Amino acid sequence: MVRNAGAPISLLAPTALLPHGWANEVLLQIEAGTLVSVSPNAKDPKAQRLSGPVLPGMANLHSHAFQRAMAGLTESAGPQGDSFWAWRELMYHFLDRLSPEHIESIARWLYTEMLEAGYTSVAEFHYLHHDPRGEPYTNPAETALAIARAAEQTGIALTLLPVLYCHGNFADAPPNPGQKRFLHDVDSFARLCEVLDTELRDHPLQRLGVAPHSLRAVAPKELRSVIALADAFGADTPIHIHVAEQVREVEDCVHALGTTPIQWLANSVGLDARWCLVHATHTTETEIALLAQSGAVAGLCPSTEGDLGDGFFRGVSFLKAQGRFGIGGDSHALVDPFMELRLFEYGQRLLHQRRNLLSSVPGASVGAGLFRAALSGGAQALAQPIGRLAPGARADLVVLDGNAPALAARVGDALLDAAIFAPAPRLVMDVMVGGSWVVRKGRHERRENALQAYCQTLAELLA
Repeated sequence: MVRNAGAPISLLAPTALLPHGWANEVLLQIEAGTLVSVSPNAKDPKAQRLSGPVLPGMANLHSHAFQRAMAGLTESAGPQGDSFWAWRELMYHFLDRLSPEHIESIARWLYTEMLEAGYTSVAEFHYLHHDPRGEPYTNPAETALAIARAAEQTGIALTLLPVLYCHGNFADAPPNPGQKRFLHDVDSFARLCEVLDTELRDHPLQRLGVAPHSLRAVAPKELRSVIALADAFGADTPIHIHVAEQVREVEDCVHALGTTPIQWLANSVGLDARWCLVHATHTTETEIALLAQSGAVAGLCPSTEGDLGDGFFRGVSFLKAQGRFGIGGDSHALVDPFMELRLFEYGQRLLHQRRNLLSSVPGASVGAGLFRAALSGGAQALAQPIGRLAPGARADLVVLDGNAPALAARVGDALLDAAIFAPAPRLVMDVMVGGSWVVRKGRHERRENALQAYCQTLAELLA
């Protein structure tokens, strides 16, 4: 992907979502991939005029890229219905055939789809480390670097989160055979992270975080080692962890550690703004308050949580407590940030049997509030300078289709309500990441090559 490192760029947006609200005739001046000036009510006949409303690019804060190839393959009912645990066993069988080349081609197509949908950055929670026998590749970072290459080829920004996975369950239970490709001990994981830190350190759109998989897969002593490793890489290094996705997981945690997952994390290792707790579905009101007070981000994945039958996050309580959240695609049954936010709000409506719940201000736009909150929480979770159209932020822009029927006669926050809650397929027209256009007129510039490689990969995997 060729990035724009040349002359400054001047763009004129007919309307744009700025940190303080919507503004018209906004002049965006970009140098070296960064916004250096954002001026409402401006005139510049030399600026490129954009064709529709402009939004900051959205972060996808939780991705397992290889699972994109599984979408639609696990929809056969069991005798009493299905569960997350049955889905997980099917996932283990699927990944037995994946090569690094397959992983790269799947990620490349997924990241193409993400960009066309309005995501401009992704946090890849990457645990597929070893070969199908469970043996390390000659380069222990082989599969992680396949992810980094896919991001580079598509132009999406990446926070790469190598995952530490040690055990099959709490109390240091041995892993099951399906987990053999995931496993590291603390020392081998540290070596992996050191290789990746060297590879990514100077990349303008890629950075490193760490991800202890979950409290069931990483024991307390190992978790503390991961935190120390993150500290060594820098005070802003993101730490992501799966937590409280399933009732059984919470029950096992109470049995093994004496308390619920978020309560244990808060009491035993501390939570702060660099943490992202993914799912946090089965929580107490006390835990919701702890999570909100900590400044950590709740990583919500509504489409996957619905697909797997996880349950509903305590969204109303969390937002009343001024908690921070972002959205992720997780297993990528859906690749659409607007729809993820719709599902979040709709889930709360189904749970509480009322409408327009995820807004703390009477009469305020629910869609705009959700979008702004997800922008901010996603930027925090990825530790990247994104999520706002303001000087100093990276030039990640999404231009909506100004002629889309769903947006007709809409202005201001009503544009976001329409984008999230109205029938609005393919609203995104143009996407810029770090000052370079990667999507024009709804299509990624390398779409055809990425699609061809993806289809070939599926043909090999499903033969």
